[in-house]
Amino acid sequence: MRVDVLIDEEHFEGELRSLRSWLGQEPAVRRSAVLALRERSAEPGAMGGVLDVLELVTGNGWSAASFVLAVAAWRQSRPRAPQVTIRQGDVEVIICNGSEAELARVVAVLEGAADQGPSTRPHAADGPQQ
Repeated sequence: MRVDVLIDEEHFEGELRSLRSWLGQEPAVRRSAVLALRERSAEPGAMGGVLDVLELVTGNGWSAASFVLAVAAWRQSRPRAPQVTIRQGDVEVIICNGSEAELARVVAVLEGAADQGPSTRPHAADGPQQ
């Protein structure tokens, strides 16, 4: 399963690198996922792509709760906690304020998306977007 993480921040590339490093130090995430930074396609006429997505390729031992808690802890370590968007297939959830209720909804949506087939996954609007 593939999970993409995007940062809504002016200097998102540096923040993505920071998050990748943070998640790489989390034993639960490190055991169950391969982390990679990915470039989006370059605009026509541009000199190259921009790193804008942190990609996790996960196995059966992946825990949405451990992952979301690690992302929340990383956000708290930042001088200004950025908004984090997590995409899994056609499901998109956003961590805006990092409250316990918001994190619980994000975990529930991600776990539900992992349990369902691609054609029955909930739409992003069904998630905890705020």
